[in-house]
Amino acid sequence: MKYWITLLALAFTSNLLADDFGITPADTHALVTQQPDKVLFIDVRDPVEIMFIGHPQGADANIPFLLVDRSDFDAQNTRFRLNQNPDFAASVDAALAAKGLDRSAPVITICRSGSERGEPSASFLREQGFADVRYVINGFQGSSRKDAPQQGMRTENGWQNEGLPWSARINPETIFRP
Repeated sequence: MKYWITLLALAFTSNLLADDFGITPADTHALVTQQPDKVLFIDVRDPVEIMFIGHPQGADANIPFLLVDRSDFDAQNTRFRLNQNPDFAASVDAALAAKGLDRSAPVITICRSGSERGEPSASFLREQGFADVRYVINGFQGSSRKDAPQQGMRTENGWQNEGLPWSARINPETIFRP
């Protein structure tokens, strides 16, 4: 009951339910801090990206939604292909069970920008029968600047740019290992 009161209070005092699917970085941090045993917060990026960029403190696990396939280079887009992790939903189930939760518990996903993996991973989990899934709007690093002098740099919004706690070091207890 206390969880739902806290959730409703956050919803009315912030943008928690701004689009009924996305949740702001600040609201995610507040929810994860206030109710750590009631929410599963997962970083859905490839672990190599986390190694180079960092991760939000408070994330329960790193469960990649898309895995980088280093054997399949896409020359046209000059990047390695990303393939959906076939064990994604099962891994989320396992992380929920480890916290004593089930598919009815709130799950929040975060990626770099919120769009390429955050929102699609949350949509996928909803399609798989997870009842209360959201993604972090603008993700961990946020949006790229459109104007000079920082054009192309991710300095506009997101977890890091809002000054929320993060670490540049991999957490060996939460990082994905195949």
